[in-house]
Amino acid sequence: MEKTVNEEGVKGVKRELKGKIAFIVAAIAVIWSLFQLIVAVYPISTNTLRAIHVSFGLALGLIIFPFKRVQDKSGQRKVLFVDIILALISILPGIYICLFQHDIMMRMGEVTLCERILGIILIVLLIDFSRRVLGWSVTIVALIAIAYAFFGYLIPGPMGHKGFNLDRIISQLYLTNEGIYTIPIGVSAAFVYLFMLFGTFLQYSGGGDFFLNIASAIFGKLRGGPAKIAVISSGLFGMISGSAVSNVMVDGWLTIPLMRKVGFRAQLAAAIEAVASTGGQLMPPIMGAAAFIIPDMIGKTYLDVILAAAIPGILYYATLFFMVDFEAVRLGLKGLSAEELPSIKKTMKEGFPFIIPIMVLIYFIGIIGTSPTIAAFWATVCVFGSTLLRKSTRMNLKTIIKALESAAYGAVVVVSACALGGILIGIVMMTGLGMNFSTIILDLSGGSLLILLFLTMITSLILGMGMTTTACYIILAILVAPALIKMGVSPMGAHLFIFYFGIISAVTPPVALAAYAAAGLANTDPMKTGYTAFRLSIAGFILPFMFVYGPSLILEGPIVTIITSFITALLGVYALSAALQGYLLGELILIKRFILFIAALLLIVPGFITDAIGIFLFLLVIFPQMYQRSKRKNQPY
Repeated sequence: MEKTVNEEGVKGVKRELKGKIAFIVAAIAVIWSLFQLIVAVYPISTNTLRAIHVSFGLALGLIIFPFKRVQDKSGQRKVLFVDIILALISILPGIYICLFQHDIMMRMGEVTLCERILGIILIVLLIDFSRRVLGWSVTIVALIAIAYAFFGYLIPGPMGHKGFNLDRIISQLYLTNEGIYTIPIGVSAAFVYLFMLFGTFLQYSGGGDFFLNIASAIFGKLRGGPAKIAVISSGLFGMISGSAVSNVMVDGWLTIPLMRKVGFRAQLAAAIEAVASTGGQLMPPIMGAAAFIIPDMIGKTYLDVILAAAIPGILYYATLFFMVDFEAVRLGLKGLSAEELPSIKKTMKEGFPFIIPIMVLIYFIGIIGTSPTIAAFWATVCVFGSTLLRKSTRMNLKTIIKALESAAYGAVVVVSACALGGILIGIVMMTGLGMNFSTIILDLSGGSLLILLFLTMITSLILGMGMTTTACYIILAILVAPALIKMGVSPMGAHLFIFYFGIISAVTPPVALAAYAAAGLANTDPMKTGYTAFRLSIAGFILPFMFVYGPSLILEGPIVTIITSFITALLGVYALSAALQGYLLGELILIKRFILFIAALLLIVPGFITDAIGIFLFLLVIFPQMYQRSKRKNQPY
């Protein structure tokens, strides 16, 4: 049995396959990856692409994730005959859509007996699929949604509806693009899979080691150097992996022991790695899978999303970097010696091929303005081509196949979340629940935007504890985002707000998955690590409120306002870090920490008056410390 963690950090149990079945499953995975690469440059119809994408993910997932805990004599989970049969049956609904989509459109919602059977099969298998991969939490939500579609007429008041029969539900969920095959699956099929391929190719070619080495070479000598290595390398790798837990597992095995070596407590070292890894999903240019769904939800481009996310992402990592620095100086920690660090010249010389694909990606998305599909395709091709420049980075056939296979296994999790999200979207649209729920939550907030944001944050954190970021985002995007927009929040701000809190749940106790993974590597208490990570990630809880009230932080407004807001916000997160750590130029008493905290909030919120007051309060704290420091230096010894 192999314990795995999926693409977005939710634990699943994946079979360790052997023999012929392992070969067959690997072949299916590779074929799926090759198919996605081919349709990126030779497009097929939207309906066909989505149906095939779901069929691949569903069939593969039903085999690699077991139906129940049945083990053979060696302790491995057996592939049951029922799993193989279910996998074969699961491709039939997709084949039907591919063959008869024109006829389905012409009948305008009329459901045949065959479609009724195939629709039931698809819905039932998707629910079982999500149970195997994501666990019961999101599955229960989907079951409640389906029950609501049938029996909503029994509910009094605005949450009730007229009720729908089986044919109407199957037509909505299976035969239209407003159910299972709606936006999330469309984004997964067109964009997410290709970016996962890009990330796996970069990882299997050694790109993860390069990012770690370059961060080590630049920051390793600084005080608390290994912690800064963790912050920078996890941010760099997180930009291409989009997964908090996998990021911890890739970087943490090295950074956590290095942090402990220079004096960081095991608990703190694990927390730093967890928070740094979580931020990867917030940092452009790739971010997490849910980020690719946002553009279609709000009618923007992916470039718009990554540009809007840039300043908050930088501020998140800046806060963590400052907090690590204050902790290091407070504890009197040093960096690593030159002999313990890689040479920056040698690292760049050996790893420069890994920079080329990143530049290609930025060129296609940011300069030419092509679709993310084309950008991801050529960036992936470029990874392979650029690694040929040096023998040490060259990918052989075995490595390429493993990368293709790994991307497919990661995509299985995304498909499960997106397909189940499609069920929720279809039922919400059919029943009108979205508008009714928005009205109710607006009433609960009493017309207060702050209360509405707080309710949204709590809901997002609770859902994020048991769901993937993608599933959490989809649910809140259709239920809560409309209420935020009605209250005057920009569509980009509303959706990024939800997106951020779905991610930050990875370091929010009591279910802080990234912190628990790091605690395992550090052999320390998971809950204590989770609470330490929560303290270090406090900027992640404040920044979403700030860019809602100050949209210049997500690039909405005049360029001068955006620049000044960024500069003052950077000073604000510096003050915030000092307040939380209790150290600036020296130890801070409680009242000074409180003053700095208020100064930080005022500086992060854009605005001339708030900035002026914030700067005044910051100077009120730092000037006496500067005077005391100069006085100590001038004292004779």
